[in-house]
Amino acid sequence: MLYTKHLSTSKRDEIKDITREVAQIVQSSGVQSGTVLVYCPHTTAGIAINENFDPDVKHDVLLRLDEVYPWEHPQYRHAEGNTASHLKSITTGPSQTVIIHEGRLLLGRWQGIYFSEFDGPREREYFIKIMEG
Repeated sequence: MLYTKHLSTSKRDEIKDITREVAQIVQSSGVQSGTVLVYCPHTTAGIAINENFDPDVKHDVLLRLDEVYPWEHPQYRHAEGNTASHLKSITTGPSQTVIIHEGRLLLGRWQGIYFSEFDGPREREYFIKIMEG
């Protein structure tokens, strides 16, 4: 089962919690055991799993990514000027896989699934693929 989700981002760098949307799709699928793959088809965004209890974690992650990959660098050559966005996307990765157990996402107590925007604001999409078994 493949599902397409759309979202809007409002900032250049933004981390949006998509856990609830993914969990609702898993629940409505009726799959009790398997995996769910959450995939981002964009080269300047990614999917991450991390803490979803303290909102300061998102802030701190974005702050550190900006320090490691500054928006401007004298040696960047990419004509679009968004090299930092590509590097952040490579670091985050395009997808995450989560186990489905007893019809629910098997996430840790503090974990959430995030769509990570690094070149916004934009209209984006991501895919959810549920595999039974």
